[in-house]
Amino acid sequence: MEEKALEVYDVIRTIRDPEKPNTLEELDVVTEKCVEVQEIGEDEYLIIIKFSPTVPHCSLATLIGLCLQVKLERCLPFKHKLEIYISEGTHSTEEDINKQINDKERVAAAMENPNLRDIVEQCVTEPDD
Repeated sequence: MEEKALEVYDVIRTIRDPEKPNTLEELDVVTEKCVEVQEIGEDEYLIIIKFSPTVPHCSLATLIGLCLQVKLERCLPFKHKLEIYISEGTHSTEEDINKQINDKERVAAAMENPNLRDIVEQCVTEPDD
């Protein structure tokens, strides 16, 4: 599973922060340790990501979760289920945000908003795309 976890990490580490010119990896929002992969069926995996916002009141934590969702859905070559959480104790409203970023309907609605979609695209696009 470690190989799959590294594959997942490779996809998310280059996502750019919505406010800063840095990647999530550079800001320690995501690390190799924040990715867990479990096999749940033949060639199907559960991916659990626990990210840490830069500050406990980060207003963009939901947007970062959305970027993680979008990039992984687009880039992973294997069948998977995805759970994204804020690392326990790293954000003041982590429970609410965890519910939002794991609600498929809310994610779909957010991606229908042209402004949000543009921001997500800027964050998930590789520099040489």
